[in-house]
Amino acid sequence: MADSYCADCKRLTEVVFDHSAGDTICSECGLVLEAYSVDETSEWRIFANESSDHDPVRVGGPLNPLLSDGGLSTVIAKPTAGGSTELLSGSLGKLQARGSHPDRNLIQAFKSISAMSDRSNARYGCFRLGLVTTIKRRFCSNLGMTNQAVKAAQEAVQKSEDLDIRRSPISVAAAVIYIITQLSNDTKPLKEISIVTRVAEGTIKNVYKDLFPHLARIIPDWFANEEDIKNLKL
Repeated sequence: MADSYCADCKRLTEVVFDHSAGDTICSECGLVLEAYSVDETSEWRIFANESSDHDPVRVGGPLNPLLSDGGLSTVIAKPTAGGSTELLSGSLGKLQARGSHPDRNLIQAFKSISAMSDRSNARYGCFRLGLVTTIKRRFCSNLGMTNQAVKAAQEAVQKSEDLDIRRSPISVAAAVIYIITQLSNDTKPLKEISIVTRVAEGTIKNVYKDLFPHLARIIPDWFANEEDIKNLKL
């Protein structure tokens, strides 16, 4: 309920909204203060054939200002057995495809960008797996690190992905390896790590500074305790 001025009551009174009729009614005298008002809230009723529809909103897709029609044009399709849709075939489908759309090339470009994005995400899953393998086989093995230190380095690199560290993954991996070796009984000189990882010593130092405030978060607690981490020096 809300308050509004009622001409009959000659004061502010609580009003009731009748959404079905679009009326605003005084709760005390029943006077219709406003009629046929437009309800601008979302429509939540489900009109789909299946009641298990997870998205009952009927407001449609968002307006796309990049398209001349706002992206609100209609394309006729038919449902498939799997619950998805496909474009019509036959004469009606040909007519629909033949119709001139001013944004046809732009729409096709959007589809291409979306497909490229999907492929990029797949390349990234692959990239992470390759990076973890590289840390173990090429970097850590060439440095003669123990299995425990290798595992700790891999976990720390994976946890560092949640941080806003704007460095290349290889640079982060090199800095993490340096940190892990400093926390172990078998420390490795910075120069040796730089040669094996092919990351400049200065870059490793800079990434180390970026990671330093987050070490307690990324270093596995089974490998080093907080006291050991606090004893590290910048």
